[in-house]
Amino acid sequence: MNPAASPTPVRGLAGLALSRPLALVTLALSLSLSGCAGVPSTTLEPVKERVAGTHLVDMLVATTRAPSSVPGEVFDGRRGGEISFDNIVVSVPPDSVRKPGEVIYPPENPGDPARQFVAHKIEPLGLKGAIAWYDRVAGPKKRVLIFVHGFNSTYEDAVLRFAQISTDLPIDAAPVLFTWPSGGSVFDYLYDRDSANYSRDALEAMIQQITDSPDVEEVTLLAHSMGGWLAMEAVRQLAIRNGGRVPKKLSDIILASPDIDVDVFVTQLNQIGEASRRITIFTAVDDVALDVSRRIAGSDQRLGSIDITRPFVRKALLQRGITAIDLSTAKSSDGLNHINFADSPEMVTAIGERLAAGDDISGPHPGLAETIGATALGAAKGVGSAIGAGVTAPVAVVDPEARRRLRRQFSRSGQALAGSFMTATGR
Repeated sequence: MNPAASPTPVRGLAGLALSRPLALVTLALSLSLSGCAGVPSTTLEPVKERVAGTHLVDMLVATTRAPSSVPGEVFDGRRGGEISFDNIVVSVPPDSVRKPGEVIYPPENPGDPARQFVAHKIEPLGLKGAIAWYDRVAGPKKRVLIFVHGFNSTYEDAVLRFAQISTDLPIDAAPVLFTWPSGGSVFDYLYDRDSANYSRDALEAMIQQITDSPDVEEVTLLAHSMGGWLAMEAVRQLAIRNGGRVPKKLSDIILASPDIDVDVFVTQLNQIGEASRRITIFTAVDDVALDVSRRIAGSDQRLGSIDITRPFVRKALLQRGITAIDLSTAKSSDGLNHINFADSPEMVTAIGERLAAGDDISGPHPGLAETIGATALGAAKGVGSAIGAGVTAPVAVVDPEARRRLRRQFSRSGQALAGSFMTATGR
């Protein structure tokens, strides 16, 4: 890099030309002020008190983080030498205290279970203990829900957020959190990206072990933001190790606001083959956090902010059987529209009803899009609807013969998909 070269100008929030470094700092500060303020650390000091009306979430937490000696922190943002397992029971305050999608963090220890999310129990486990945990919490449908958090997440934030998701998405599944070594700061983006890369072997091994178990019948993988990249890398590695096959028990791969370069996503799809039909993507064209990511990554389009109303994007997704739902109309509480799948009351309730019924996210009727007023695009996985943006593409495909015609119509070559995405995103 030429030190004398002028920094690349980009447009600031007020339409002024800013240097790229200054613009990134400005955007990062906006994320810090509006997205992360009020999320305290070291909030997992166990509280034994039980309060009437609270919900208990009995989860298994697997992590590649390093242990912490700080009370209430358990694990910090450093990278650990091996995967660790803990059984954590979180007390979620009564329904009268909070609305769906809301996490109420204790400002200090000990927290108040009547008003805040608190840890009720934290117990380190070995592999045998993890198996015993599953035997205890698995429901009759023998489902597992694996959640992978995103960028800028502390251990305690990931645990409490997953407790909220598990409470508001009551899908009768054993809740498993996979938490990787995030620095927990908006200025640690590159460290977090490397930490996600560091953790993909561990996540792959965990998914393989779970799907190999005869006691597990169905697995849903839900990943947010940068965790979407980590999840797709783990699934890609699974396919490579298994001769191009992804375990059938991994029935749903849900990528919420995925922080994945579009071209990288194409290479991942090329490895997982027909398993791409199990993918649902939640997008938002006004996702502020992904706009920051795009700038840090050199203006490459991020998968979670693609515009599914554009014809070439629709074609690229339909040919792989991928379901996409645009959540731009479902605003998140942080104003960044980056975690609206989990903290928008309408969204979290609608998704919970779909999963609780054992349905695909996108179908059958009534579709998720009709429920929340979003724009949806679906092909082989069931129902999609053009709601809100007036899309006229053939997205409501219910009849099997219509689906077969669509599959014949669109080429399946990865090169064509990459070209379609690049055209659609103006690159």
